[in-house]
Parts: sequence; structure tokens; C-alpha cells
Amino acid sequence: MKLLEEKIRQEGQVIGTDILKVDMFLNHQIDVNLLDEMGKEFYRLFKDKGINKILTVESSGIAIAVMAAKYFNVPVVFAKKSSHKNVGNELYSAHSHSFTHGKDYEMIVSKKYLSPDDNILFIDDFLAGGNAAFSVLDILKQSGANLVGIGIAIEKGFQDGGKKIREMGIELQSLAIVEEMDEVEGINFRNAEC
Repeated sequence: MKLLEEKIRQEGQVIGTDILKVDMFLNHQIDVNLLDEMGKEFYRLFKDKGINKILTVESSGIAIAVMAAKYFNVPVVFAKKSSHKNVGNELYSAHSHSFTHGKDYEMIVSKKYLSPDDNILFIDDFLAGGNAAFSVLDILKQSGANLVGIGIAIEKGFQDGGKKIREMGIELQSLAIVEEMDEVEGINFRNAEC
């Protein structure tokens, strides 16, 4: 998605060779018009898949998932990264590791919101090693829900998460795939599939 790639080039900040800060428009301060266009693009890519729910992970994936859900006219369910008293005890859970935060956490979803009748589109902001995605796959397996596909805003193509997911036969659509990045040389994008 050229619009997202240009936004990343203009406003993204590369730290070292593996951290891309996009908090000025994607996951701290949000450019609503950009996210709306991203939602439209996810709808274009997955509109014929019979999706009845979008699943994401708190917190950075929520805004993107909500914008996409507006076009699909379906609810958004988000996996929480910690247990809360008001969630209850009937939970699907999976262990995950956050590259960004450098810590492990338990991802949870209430059993009330996922069932074998659901056709799920998983949407998230970043895909690097795939830890969050594999935890979501575990939760979906527990629930019996059908994963229709995965939509990612920014994939770090130089890490192996996307490759592993595609090798599993899962439809993965990333709006921008960073092939390489460097503080001095900048960002190179892979030719997008969408």
C-alpha cells in the first residue's frame, strides 16, 4: 500500500536495524484518515471470505481492526495481555513474547466471544518473528474458530514470521513489507502483494 509506505518513509524513525517507530501516526498518535484507508484495503483484500469477526491484540492492533471492521460490518474482539477480574474465568489463553517490550505475557480471550461458528480475520499492526500471530493461532485452535486470513499493517520481511505463516498455507496480506532498514540508508520495501 503506497500510502502507508510513503507515510513510513516521511514520518517513521528507524532505530538500529530492527526497530521502526511509527508511534506518530499508527500506535500512539493515530492518523485516522490513514487508518481508514488501511481498513478499506483490508476489506478489499478479504471481503469475499465470509468474515464475521475480526480478532486483534491489545493495544496497537485495536484501532486498525476497528477501522477494518467498519467496512466488514462485523465486531472486533481483542486478545488481552493480562487477566482482569471482569473478564471471568472461562478463557482461551496462550503464552506469548513481546519483542517490543522484551517480556513474556499470557494472551487471553473470553470464551464468550469465539466459537466454531466464527470466520476470523486476524489484524495486527506489526509482524516480525510472529510471536503474537502464533499465540492467536493457538487461541483460535482452542476455540474451534476458523482463521480466514491475517492482515498486517507493517511486516518486517527480514524476520521470519511472515515466511513461517505463509509456509503454513495461511493467507497473509501485509500492507507494507519492510525488506531492510538502517538509520543511515533508510527503509527499503518489498514489492507489495496488494
